[in-house]
Amino acid sequence: MSAQPDGPYGPLIPMPELTPDALRAAVARIAPSRIPALTQHLFEATTNAQQTQSLAPLRAFVHSWAVFVATERHPERAARLRELERIVGEGEQDPAEAIAEIREIRESAEAEAGL
Repeated sequence: MSAQPDGPYGPLIPMPELTPDALRAAVARIAPSRIPALTQHLFEATTNAQQTQSLAPLRAFVHSWAVFVATERHPERAARLRELERIVGEGEQDPAEAIAEIREIRESAEAEAGL
């Protein structure tokens, strides 16, 4: 089964630029309750980047939040992902199909974000 279409209204917001500020603004619009998690992740990524003298932690931050925004800007896709994660988390049925669909959703979100 593939990711569900948007329906007649399309995504809630356009895909933002892949910068911390643009991703923060997008998260503030579509999932404001996640701003503390984004802020904490950015702080940790910045600290780790400075300590390791590597951009890898910041790249991981951008990747993670770009996929989040690409998913959450499509309410049906986001709801389906949460349902699939619930199915896998409960462990009451074979998770293979749910895991495959989660992978499809993430790959679709990565492509949409240009990652």
